[in-house]
Amino acid sequence: MPTNRKLWTDGDFQEAIDRHLPVRIFEDDQLVGSGGHVIRFDDTTVVIQTSVSDLAYHDRSRCEFFELRR
Repeated sequence: MPTNRKLWTDGDFQEAIDRHLPVRIFEDDQLVGSGGHVIRFDDTTVVIQTSVSDLAYHDRSRCEFFELRR
């Protein structure tokens, strides 16, 4: 059964990049993205890539990010 782990710190986001695990993104308690991978982050923005040409930019303060572990 898959488990979710909240990405909170810079270390959490860096681990998500290094391990290349899929993430789920929630904004205002709504699922806005699933299955993509974190490719970059800074203090305000997290960049998620779901395919070669599909990048999504999410506001770090407005969204919750969860790493999906299987």
